[in-house]
Amino acid sequence: MKDTETDDKLLQMLTARLERISVDSYWAHRASGIRGTLIRLAEQIESGRPIEKEELEQITRMGFFILEISAKEKRPGRKTWRR
Repeated sequence: MKDTETDDKLLQMLTARLERISVDSYWAHRASGIRGTLIRLAEQIESGRPIEKEELEQITRMGFFILEISAKEKRPGRKTWRR
């Protein structure tokens, strides 16, 4: 599998999961911004335009960070971690 195919599948999965964050979550607004960037990057990949690998890695890390934190928010009896 090519790197761009792997990148595209990862972006699709991450975008879908960020979309499922509850609107009641503190992190929902931030997730929306990350999703927008992920969608833009996925469109660039699909159209064959080059992307900045560093930007892709940074935004992907941020997306997974938000997923992790929002998941902890949902667990009963756990302290939420907010910035």
